[in-house]
Amino acid sequence: MTDQISAPDIFRMDRRTALAATGIAATALTAVACSSYGNTEKAAASTNGAQDKRQDGSTELAKTSEVPVGGGVIKGDTVITQATAGAFAGFSSTCTHLGCKVGEVSDGVIKCPCHGSKFNLDGSVAGGPAPRALDTRAVRVEGDSIVSA
Repeated sequence: MTDQISAPDIFRMDRRTALAATGIAATALTAVACSSYGNTEKAAASTNGAQDKRQDGSTELAKTSEVPVGGGVIKGDTVITQATAGAFAGFSSTCTHLGCKVGEVSDGVIKCPCHGSKFNLDGSVAGGPAPRALDTRAVRVEGDSIVSA
């Protein structure tokens, strides 16, 4: 005679397993709820940023004092550099290699943390696997502000 398992035995669970499964499900639901809340905050922040648009459609990106001569800053999806005093330039913060966001501007280069691409302050490739320069972004100086053009 062969041992056969009846259908009710397959789905039978002891008390410990049931409690553990309930705990795991509760944790997963909490994690999903928290991640959705974070996205809502980001969306709200983006909406608030959109209110900073000027009448001409431009947006303030940074103050000129924030961008060091011979360096730059990353503001959202824009890299702003100042290779020489008063010469500000804007670039996309998306690396042209595989689309990662560049992570920092230091030692006179824009650095991508993903695969080591480096860009000069004029956006041209300084090293790494990036196949071409960063895409340019039109910026202009208005008073002590750098705005999108």
